Amino acid sequence: MSNNDGHESDQARRLVKIELDEADAPRRSAEAEQERAIAIYDIIEDNVFDLPEHTGPFHLYLRLEGRHINFDIRDANEQNLAQFFMALGPMRRVMRDYFTVCDTYYDAIRTKSPSQIQAIDMGRRALHNEGSEILQTRLNGKVETDFDTARRLFTLICVLQTR
Repeated sequence: MSNNDGHESDQARRLVKIELDEADAPRRSAEAEQERAIAIYDIIEDNVFDLPEHTGPFHLYLRLEGRHINFDIRDANEQNLAQFFMALGPMRRVMRDYFTVCDTYYDAIRTKSPSQIQAIDMGRRALHNEGSEILQTRLNGKVETDFDTARRLFTLICVLQTR
């Protein structure tokens, strides 16, 4: 048993690359771009992502296709391991509410008191958590993630939806 075995087993259940297919995406706000960059960075730094019957590390490509998100999962050699579509319908309400609260939050940062900003941020976080729980449930049976990874993936799906 080599000293690398622990590291290799950690890598077996991880995403090491994430890309958003944004070929048709309109230009986004600075806030949305920052959210995208932070979510990707945070996922790469620390995540749990496991594809049943496959060993990672994994590469994930996310693409918006109509009312679905395409999850394209590949191995480190870019060989396709799995691809599936997830309908966004079950997450629409929470995403719509999340976008509204995010807009309010970004406006508040410029004009409101710290206590008002904190109250809005608590609502934003609650909606984010709700969306993450829905996403984690929807991925069940396809991909296993921890809550923090699902939370960041929810952020990326929201970024893909941002117009």
